[in-house]
Amino acid sequence: MNAADTAWIIVATALVLFMTLPGLALFYGGLVRARNVLSVFMQCYAIACLMSVLWLAAGYSIAFGGDGAYWGGLDKMFLNGVTADSLSGTLPEVLFFAFQMTFAIITPALIVGAYVERISFGFVLTFSGLWMLLCYAPVTHWIWGGGFLADGGIFGEVGVKDFAGGIVVHETAGIAALVIAVMLGTRRDHSKPPHNPGHVMIGAAMLWVGWFGFNGGSQLAADGGAAMALTVTHISAATASLTWALWERIKFGKASLVGIVTGTIAGLASITPASGFVGPVEALIIGAVAGILCQEMVNIIRNKLKIDDTLDVFAVHGVGGIFGTIMIAVFGAGSWAAQLGALAIVGVFTLVVSVVLAKLVGWMIPIRVDAETETNGLDLAVHGERAYDHRS
Repeated sequence: MNAADTAWIIVATALVLFMTLPGLALFYGGLVRARNVLSVFMQCYAIACLMSVLWLAAGYSIAFGGDGAYWGGLDKMFLNGVTADSLSGTLPEVLFFAFQMTFAIITPALIVGAYVERISFGFVLTFSGLWMLLCYAPVTHWIWGGGFLADGGIFGEVGVKDFAGGIVVHETAGIAALVIAVMLGTRRDHSKPPHNPGHVMIGAAMLWVGWFGFNGGSQLAADGGAAMALTVTHISAATASLTWALWERIKFGKASLVGIVTGTIAGLASITPASGFVGPVEALIIGAVAGILCQEMVNIIRNKLKIDDTLDVFAVHGVGGIFGTIMIAVFGAGSWAAQLGALAIVGVFTLVVSVVLAKLVGWMIPIRVDAETETNGLDLAVHGERAYDHRS
């Protein structure tokens, strides 16, 4: 065990949990109408709790329990055989478990943005739990757990390069979000603007800070690699924020607060897979393109395809993660075959599993709330609480 590595990953674990609670909850909560903000908080919070238990029960074992090509097995269910003295590299294995648990929390939590304001709470928890175990955990094993997409797998010694989750986290969450958005259909009233842009900014700022643990921690060591990952993460986020705001100003005459912070998230998602393989100049390029690319994808998904991915999960996270994964090959840090092949394999797998799970769960639990609940807001009807005295 290395004490410095252990200390850094303890901090990184806290930072990644901070991304979901309260970062993502505030970011998403500020974007919905006032009558639905507590439902968003509840979905994020409950997902964090449920994924923690399921990761302990089976998720960690599926992802990291063995060296099979497709499946980690169930030998480490409930951390069977793992003690305080067990090691994973230079880290206590129980710390590696906790660090990876925070990724298993935020990935299904990202999907929340696609279905807010109209989905049933029971469906959220059931789908999220099954999806994490049957989609996220296997993909994690394929790429990070020594599976068939990793070094020595079907792409030879090169393997797919995904430093912190462009494929594992952002592509999977983005595709699942799109699936549920299509199955749900559009909201009855999506004309209302975000009820609290201030919450959106605060949540985005928390995500930005937490992302240092997300990407820097993925080095799994306290060294120069972690420092570079942290630095390029910041540069990409800052640059994408500026290009999003500039593009918005050019197109609409005004640069909005919600716009610039959405650009931040686009830059963060895009640098995630590449953060361990590029330097500051490459990060500047990735961020500059991401701010415009993801904004244009928002327009395509919303206005051309007419898909009500409420908070633009696929356009920002899905497209950002895919773009960053491709840029690894563009900059020569990975092979084109491995990067594109892994994107295709994981994309098809995620699409199929997400559709099957959504339909299966939808047969047991209504996927959408009734019209009256949707009109009046989920906060009071589903959770018996209201965020504010007034309504909007």
